[in-house]
Amino acid sequence: MAFTFRPSAGLPDVVVIGPNHHDDDRGWFEETYKESAFKKAGIPGRFVQDNHTRSREKGTLRGLHFQKEPAAQGKLVRCLRGEFLDVAVDVRRGSPTYGRSALARLSAENRLMVYVPPGFAHGVQTLVSDTDVAYKVTAEYSPEHERAIRWDDPELAIPWPMARPILSAKDAAAPLLGQAEHNFVWKGGGNP
Repeated sequence: MAFTFRPSAGLPDVVVIGPNHHDDDRGWFEETYKESAFKKAGIPGRFVQDNHTRSREKGTLRGLHFQKEPAAQGKLVRCLRGEFLDVAVDVRRGSPTYGRSALARLSAENRLMVYVPPGFAHGVQTLVSDTDVAYKVTAEYSPEHERAIRWDDPELAIPWPMARPILSAKDAAAPLLGQAEHNFVWKGGGNP
């Protein structure tokens, strides 16, 4: 089976990806990234850092995070263990989809991945305990450019599965979208 790429519902710049997966009687083999296939599908950029996080408790919410320019990150996100809801929010001023979100359920079983381009805030909420999230980014972590948007901003109306998530103090204190500091501007067309 070859990679599959499909635009997410509502936010075509956020792409849901099926890996190149092969089963046999020994187990399975999977390509989760191949630069030529991703470029052919219109996903630009080069990944420069890999991250892996484990959430012990069901309902843990991490997000909504992004890095502003010049350290903006594209992210290729997948689930190694467990299951989570992946959320991307368009924060590009002037975009026809500004403030809209794309949601995808990622699990170790469905093996789906999501590409979140620069200009989008990103978050996950675990649906089971002991969930591992792995993601590649197109720019290295930069604390001075790191920003967040409040997970429960009423303007965003994200349908999180659990209304009382487990949050870090930093995420609980994040500003609403209207007060968030960022410098993304929609340039028309596809990815910024």
